[in-house]
Amino acid sequence: MEKYLVAGVEINKVSIKELLFNKTMLFAYVFLALGLWGAYEVFVHRYFFLTASAHDAGLLSGSREVAVAMKEAIFGAGAEVRREQPWTLYIVNYMYMIYSGSAIIFFVALAEIFNVEVIKKTAAGFMTFGLAMVFGGLFTIALDLNVLHMHWMFLTPNMSAGMWLMLPLYAVYIPFVIFEIYLLITKNTTWTKRIAYAILILSIVIDVIEYYIQAKLFDMNTARLYWTTYPVLTLYFIISAFVAAVGIMILYAMVVYKDKLKDEFEKLINFLRVSALYVIALLAVYEAVAYLFIDKKLAGIILFGEFKLYFYFYLFLAIGLPFILEFKRHSSRLWIVIGAISIIIGTYLGRYIFVYGGNAYPMSDRFDTGFQKYREYEVAKEVIFFNPHFSEVLVVVGSIGVVLAVYMFIDKLFSVSKIREGH
Repeated sequence: MEKYLVAGVEINKVSIKELLFNKTMLFAYVFLALGLWGAYEVFVHRYFFLTASAHDAGLLSGSREVAVAMKEAIFGAGAEVRREQPWTLYIVNYMYMIYSGSAIIFFVALAEIFNVEVIKKTAAGFMTFGLAMVFGGLFTIALDLNVLHMHWMFLTPNMSAGMWLMLPLYAVYIPFVIFEIYLLITKNTTWTKRIAYAILILSIVIDVIEYYIQAKLFDMNTARLYWTTYPVLTLYFIISAFVAAVGIMILYAMVVYKDKLKDEFEKLINFLRVSALYVIALLAVYEAVAYLFIDKKLAGIILFGEFKLYFYFYLFLAIGLPFILEFKRHSSRLWIVIGAISIIIGTYLGRYIFVYGGNAYPMSDRFDTGFQKYREYEVAKEVIFFNPHFSEVLVVVGSIGVVLAVYMFIDKLFSVSKIREGH
């Protein structure tokens, strides 16, 4: 294939058809179309629903229709984000995409430092897929933040707000990862070799800072004891993200490197499987210990109440089944794929439980008189739980399209998935 050479980077000469209309891109477009459909429903609900105002209430005092419309205006009971449960499927998907993508990048950087040759040969592909997942997470959170009003974040900056903790981080993190990928695909330059370890160590430091800030955002929600009583949230995010990342890396390796690595493919899979055993065991130990610290009533809701089926499915899919499959070292690639898919679904379910479980009680028991509830407009509920709205599900599907499109676009131009010998 003919190439351009720009700043030491070889860029493939590919046709527009091959770049934008290959099979993977077509799948991505289908997912993106579903995501845009969901975004359309979100915008209709947020900006174009007719709701009652105080003026309407004054003109038609006592009207049940106006009362219902006022409730819609205040609580947004029609769909999507609600006052009672403001952290929804958008946050679940944002956490999963961002944390898992960052964990892939973190994992590859560690493997490079410890000189794992089979990872070094495939590092560019793995890191690029991790970066694509970060963009998928940002796509989700952009919709959660009301994209039509995001300019106010910059016009009226609030440095103590959660997103203002994240903005400077991503402004550094994303260019840094792109620079790492640049170093990987220009491996023959003397300058790259001289600073490679410094860059990798800095990458790990930045990843840890990212997990710390993410944990801080949850810990700041003092009204939600499930999050604030979770011990060492940063550690939980790192361990659980590593479990998800290894599952994604196994599935990615099966699709991309099964034929490219040939004899070394088994080395890659075995390394990832052994890594999976360690991080799954760590997650199991952490979850067992964590529920000794979490508020007892909240822990009861997860373990024995409304969330128990979700929780036990999470344990089975993220920990039990993959641990058995990897421990037995099945040689069948079908079982390897089943184990990886089980990890991916299970860890996603774990994120779902974490976010929705944190919303189980809307306020903390600040005065030792029971958990506060919203009684004026809503019948008091012991547990507040709403299933995700269909538009949220579609937006999540759209984020998968973002991941596939970003990865495939970069790979077609720079061949990041090719094996790099002698790195």
